[in-house]
Amino acid sequence: MKEYEAEVLEQYDMEVRGTRKMRGAFFCDTDEGAMLLKETKISERRASLVYIVLSRLELEGKMRVDTPVFAKDGRLLVTSRDGTRYMLKRWFTGRECDMKREAEIVSAAGNLALLHERMQWDPAWGQSGGILVSPPAGRDPLEEMERHNREMRKVRSFIRSRVSKNEFEYLYLEHYDRMYRLAESVVHRLRESDVMELYGKSISEGRMVHGDYNYHNVLNTTEGTAVTNFEHARIDIQMGDLYYFMRKAMEKYRWKQKLGAKILEAYEESRRIEPMERTFLGLCLAYPEKFWKTASSYARSNKAWLPEKSVEKLRTAVRQTEEKSAFLENLFSLDLQG
Repeated sequence: MKEYEAEVLEQYDMEVRGTRKMRGAFFCDTDEGAMLLKETKISERRASLVYIVLSRLELEGKMRVDTPVFAKDGRLLVTSRDGTRYMLKRWFTGRECDMKREAEIVSAAGNLALLHERMQWDPAWGQSGGILVSPPAGRDPLEEMERHNREMRKVRSFIRSRVSKNEFEYLYLEHYDRMYRLAESVVHRLRESDVMELYGKSISEGRMVHGDYNYHNVLNTTEGTAVTNFEHARIDIQMGDLYYFMRKAMEKYRWKQKLGAKILEAYEESRRIEPMERTFLGLCLAYPEKFWKTASSYARSNKAWLPEKSVEKLRTAVRQTEEKSAFLENLFSLDLQG
């Protein structure tokens, strides 16, 4: 541990027995249990919000979460001499959810439902203790998808204007029409659905999401499941968390229908998915996000050097769109093939 980081730990009222480096942070063995010291770019206000949400989850919801710890001066963020900001938070001895084990994926989905049941913002929380904070609201989901569609069109226009095209660009143009029709079909269905009612309901009820629920942030410990890294927590449609987690799992398992059904069943054991939530989840899964994201990333990259990985990602995006059609039809009664 560097001198600056050791000085940061001295600003907390606890005895540190030992530290070890772990992926961009320091695991700390203290007289108050396991802690994690991590660099952060969040503001003091955001740190306060995270503390309020997680302390409620920990004390009232009985959830195992990485609640931030106050320094001696009452702050949640400590700045070192070199200007780096750190946050110390409670941590757990365990390992990340193993995406190669279906049972752990299913268990993590069930845990997400429990988290969602307990993540409902109360405006009174943000007014206690002299702290005036409130969680931000997520973006309009329909506007987000429309923005993605515009980006896909811009990438096509850019590629068409190039005299000399590379392998990625030929591949993008080859599959653009079908993928864009699919994207437009999803947007049309969203516009015709009651998704905006769901969005408004989520905002008015203060329903919160983790914002980055993936296998890195789900730890399996001997005492149970722990969930970490809530820095992106906000008020939003909670199915967004399930969509993100489910998409990542399904991509690894090539849209295996039995696993998808088990994930949904595990989630609904603790929290029922309402019809309009199920519609939203299905349409999010149907959207060709990997195709859009790969193209968007390419548009921002240095075109003088084309990594083979970009070409492979685009091929995978096209192939998996085909693989998930049966998945969506059987589990969500969706047929959006363009």
